[in-house]
Parts: sequence; structure tokens; C-alpha cells
Amino acid sequence: MPEPIAAHSIPTPVAPPPDILRCAYMELVVTDLAASRNFYVDVLGLVVTEEDAEAVYLRSIEEFIHHNLVLRQGPVAAVAAFSYRVRSPEELDRAVAFYTELGCEVRRAPEGFTRGIGDSVRVIDPLGFPYEFFYDVQHVERLAWRYDLHTPGALVRLDHFNQVTPDVPRAVKFMEDLGFRVTEDIQDAEGTTYAAWLRRKPTVHDTAMTGGDGPRMHHVAFATHEKHNIIAICDKLGALRLSDRIERGPGRHGVSNAFYLYLRDPDGHRVEIYTQDYWTGDPDNPVVTWDVHDNQRRDWWGNPVVPSWYTEASPVLDLDGVPQPVVARTDTSEMAVTIGADGFSYTRPEDASRAQDDADVLPSWKQGEYKLGHQL
Repeated sequence: MPEPIAAHSIPTPVAPPPDILRCAYMELVVTDLAASRNFYVDVLGLVVTEEDAEAVYLRSIEEFIHHNLVLRQGPVAAVAAFSYRVRSPEELDRAVAFYTELGCEVRRAPEGFTRGIGDSVRVIDPLGFPYEFFYDVQHVERLAWRYDLHTPGALVRLDHFNQVTPDVPRAVKFMEDLGFRVTEDIQDAEGTTYAAWLRRKPTVHDTAMTGGDGPRMHHVAFATHEKHNIIAICDKLGALRLSDRIERGPGRHGVSNAFYLYLRDPDGHRVEIYTQDYWTGDPDNPVVTWDVHDNQRRDWWGNPVVPSWYTEASPVLDLDGVPQPVVARTDTSEMAVTIGADGFSYTRPEDASRAQDDADVLPSWKQGEYKLGHQL
């Protein structure tokens, strides 16, 4: 019988990691470029920097680099790259050395892998995800002052990625070796970690590691200025008779404290619209740990999480464009312990000690929401 994944920790390289500034863009493969363009441009309001018959390059209102999202026509809806900007051109040499020492597949393109991006390094990291690192980039007009172009739901910047991986502690340790810092996580009393949020820029996260079958992409997130922008997006979707694109929300997270909305694009790729998290840049910024049974961790108002949010995610590609094999999670899933038939949840911590013995700890009108069996 093979050892559990947790036994296979990733060694810390002697070579220093590249100095990463922030998440910069995602390259998405889509099966209907016109339909995806309509969703991201006409509905969500991202700005077209360039486009051709094979790809559309999009950016948010406040961005000055060439793009934050690439939509590329392809046979399978998937993620081709999670791309990070680094502090200087020299960091690309460090990326090559760091990942080569780990035995990862590493490719370098002096002219870039996409339009508008110069010298770049792409790797398949030890967790199976396709990462890109770059510094050189084409500058474009920052539209922060072009209020005539702003929509009520204007997306102002790329905020973060979220990745699904079978062993969250293994992934966190590797990301810490890469220079990321944990800001929040979800655990249980037995020490199982269900998710963790990690950052390079001084906000809650540039990426998160969510426990599940992986490697897969859970979502890509764009920020708005205020929560009313998110409500405007919901109203627009309703007016266009596209409310079925809303998977979850709007609401406020406990984790990150951010206001959120989750949408699904025409291929099912999940997009979060996100605003109002908090500063994490101090060197002694404390890690916030949430109990997996706390009803308010995922939604501060205590609303339940739809099962698809826990189970569905986008495949990721290798450097040749082939979908990566998915490895099953062996630790308990978050959905199973919170809304499964044997799960329990609480709103006030004192409820936790009674929840397994007293079916009435949650009000009767809430029990069905957290017990999937009751829903079915």
C-alpha cells in the first residue's frame, strides 16, 4: 500500500527562491473564445488590451501591465499558467536554479510565452501546478482616472488565485520555502488542515491552498473597490438573465473578512469577485486559525456553502498543454466534516461541545442547511 502523501515532504532547496512581488495573471484555456470574451468583457467589464483569433488579453481598470488574464482557445477548459511577477530580471535565474534543484521541469522563453510579457520561466512545481515567473512586461494605460470607462461593477485589479491540492500541509511547507507567508488557515481539533491562505503582497493572500483532489484550480479572483460594486454585478447578471452564473454569494467571508461573489464562466471556470480584506504587511502579522466546524468561517453571516464549491474545480495543464493527472485527497474533506451526514457545525464556540449530542444546537430552520442529507 503506498505511503500517504503527507509522508513525502518536498525538500527545501539550497538555492534561494525568486523574490516574488504578486500574482500577476492567469492563462485560461477556454473552449469557446467568443462566449468567454462576452462573459469577461461585456458582462464583467475587463478591458481588452489585444486580441486575435486564438487569444484575448485582458486587464483590470487599475492595471498598468499588459494583462491580468489570457483567454486562449483550446480543446479542454483548463489552466495553462499561474503567473507571478518578480522583483528584478535576475530573479528568473534564481527561479531556474530553485526549481532545477528540485528536479522540476523548467522552460525559459527569452521572448515570453504570451504577448506583452518578456523573458519568462515556466515550471511544473512539485505540487503539479504550472507556474510562470517574469519581470519584463509591456506597460499599458492605467485606466484609474478614466471614470468615463468605469462600470458600476468595475474590476480594479487581480487579487489572488486559489489552488486545490490533496495535502495542504505539504503544499504550505513548499510555498513557505518559496517565500510565501501564511495569514489564515482552517483546522480541526485533531490537527487536520483543510485550507491555508498565503501571501507575498501585504494583503490576505496571493494564493490559497484548498484541500481536495488535485492539482486543480479552484478560482481566480478580481477585486472591486467596494461591496456595492459586487451587488451591481449581481443586478447586471439578473437583468441579463444570467443569474445561473452565480454559484455562491454575495456574502462576507469570515476567513479574510472580505465581501465576495463566486461566478462560473461559460466553461465552468470559477471566478471570485472580492473586496475589503485587510493589511498583513507587518513582520509579526499573526496567523488566524479557524475551526472547521465554525459556521462563520466561510460565510460570516452563517449561510451554507453549496456542495459544488467544495467538489468542482478546473484541471491544470503541463507545459505541453496536457491535463495533469489528479491525485485523490486522503485526509477528510471539509465538506464531509461540516455538511456530511455525520458532520456538525456551530455558530458560538460553546455549542461545539454539545453539537454531537444535541441535534437542536442549531435552530431547526438552520439544520437542513448544514446537513447535506437533510437537503437531499
